[in-house]
Amino acid sequence: MAGKKIVNILLFIFLSMIAMAFLIPLLWTAASAVRPAGPIYSYANPLTWRTFFPETITFANFYHIFARQQFGRALANSLFVGASICILGVIINSMAGFAFAKFVFPFKNFFFVLVLITFMVPFESIVIPLYVIVGRMGFINSYWALILPAAANGLSIFLFRQFFAEVPSELLEAARVDGASWMRIYLQIMLPLSKPAIVTVVVMLFLLQWNSLFWPLAGVHSSRYQVVQVAVATHVAQEETHWANLFSSAFAASVPPMLLFLFLQKYYVRGISGTGFK
Repeated sequence: MAGKKIVNILLFIFLSMIAMAFLIPLLWTAASAVRPAGPIYSYANPLTWRTFFPETITFANFYHIFARQQFGRALANSLFVGASICILGVIINSMAGFAFAKFVFPFKNFFFVLVLITFMVPFESIVIPLYVIVGRMGFINSYWALILPAAANGLSIFLFRQFFAEVPSELLEAARVDGASWMRIYLQIMLPLSKPAIVTVVVMLFLLQWNSLFWPLAGVHSSRYQVVQVAVATHVAQEETHWANLFSSAFAASVPPMLLFLFLQKYYVRGISGTGFK
């Protein structure tokens, strides 16, 4: 018993050190966001309690980015684009997952392998053909350029397929005998049963969109459609970096996804475990 207790204590110390390695930069960012612009690096080295607890707290940095740089519009754009991607993505990906799980059609396995490959290929390798396709559709520099390419997601299709595959086929056959159409089965049976998978996909799609920087820079050029990560990146320039604005905008940008995950983490974990994606 004594040896097991020592092992638990050592494990706790080890995990605490790992947690601190992740928390220290976050705490420093939060403290710098409410610290006056001048002494941001005064307590950076060596690390003291003043590094994480500023002596003077001000919200001037937040006022500057929201009142003078329209950071609120970028937040609103990201929320709108994220919500649109989640709604459209759940519909598209769940339908595709339902088809792969319960239908039989030619080259089914081949197409499913292609779906798996899509989330293994680096996004940077498809930016140019994606830009050409979106440009020919006339969606460059619009909300559609941000929404449509992100709606269909290979990993989301895989999660829905894994979840729907566990639904007994006898249930669907009974519904078909009773005269239900495939659309009615999808809407009234499959979707209500797949709430954990839906929450998982919503969280994944929202976080992917929220953290996206490369494609919003390539797909839109007007500040009217600027998203939050692009707004954060504007504080970093070759000649000068506005650290106070950078820290405050980074902190403000982290709040919405953090709240989303905190509220949905129970369903997210249940959806991951329920689809066999462990």
